[in-house]
Amino acid sequence: MMIEVFKTNVQEKESSRVLIQKLLEHYPASKINFDLEDCDKILRVEGKDFCANSIIELLKLNGHYCEVLT
Repeated sequence: MMIEVFKTNVQEKESSRVLIQKLLEHYPASKINFDLEDCDKILRVEGKDFCANSIIELLKLNGHYCEVLT
């Protein structure tokens, strides 16, 4: 099981819902959620088989900033 945490600029709950749906299309077996209360607007992905770079690209394609939180 892998867990990756990303820093994003997603602000609205509706945007986070849309992005979660898009991510689940690519990674249906993963647990994906946002913490919009956190100052880094955290995106957390937990699963067996996903690629951090493709998650970053998907968010960028949808107009959002995303980077792996170190």
